[in-house]
Amino acid sequence: MKSPAVAILVAASLVIAGTAAGQLGRRGGRYGIRMAAPDSFDGRFNFCRAAFRGNRYGDGGGWGVDYPRADIDLSIRLSELTKTPVSFDREGNPEHLVVRLTDDELFRCPFIMMTEVGSLYFDDQEVARLRAYLSKGGFLWADDFWGSRAWQAWEAEIRRVLPATEFPIVDLPIEHAMFHTLFDVQRVPQIPSINNWARMGGGTSERGADSAEVHSRAILDHDGRMMVFITHNTDFGDAWEREADDPRYFYRFSVDGYAVGINVMLYAMTH
Repeated sequence: MKSPAVAILVAASLVIAGTAAGQLGRRGGRYGIRMAAPDSFDGRFNFCRAAFRGNRYGDGGGWGVDYPRADIDLSIRLSELTKTPVSFDREGNPEHLVVRLTDDELFRCPFIMMTEVGSLYFDDQEVARLRAYLSKGGFLWADDFWGSRAWQAWEAEIRRVLPATEFPIVDLPIEHAMFHTLFDVQRVPQIPSINNWARMGGGTSERGADSAEVHSRAILDHDGRMMVFITHNTDFGDAWEREADDPRYFYRFSVDGYAVGINVMLYAMTH
């Protein structure tokens, strides 16, 4: 990362970290699940998280992992560290949203996030709607799934949306422009959940040898535009959600996690 940007990011995060931990914990319980509605959009940025049903043959905890603190924290950091106009409510809370793939509001989200995608299942209507969303210019980030079983479950479902014969999954080199949109990212970090990190005594691979290598991949359309960004064997959501829980975790994972997250947001909204 560029050194001035690192200093700004660390300083901004630490200034409010103490108050953020208490505030964000209360926000989740207070608002519950904030479903997207026709009046949810005011022309500014909304973090949109996609809800999905589980697949019993997969490996993952479901769409709500890291919700809502990850969504809130990344929205705040995006507003602080860029000129992106982020949507806030009257109380100063980011207007983060949950959207179903069958909701019309899906098409008002330039970006959607899915976590723990090793456990997802799409029905035929969801397949058609997600394909339409991506083909019309939408952007999906799939994150926080670990090991070969989770990958196989995810690949089987996304291949129903974007068949391999037309849309291969490609490894995304670190030289790709997305990794240098604002911050100069030199590697895609392996970020464990804070609980697993503590349990493993500082280790990072949640499935041992089966998840030792981080995969940064993408699915492109016929013109080379990125439709899907995939981060396998890493958990960016926890880097944002748990930024204020432990200073050691923050310094090791959250700074790099925000650098990648903000780059992805900016790239998704400008390409």
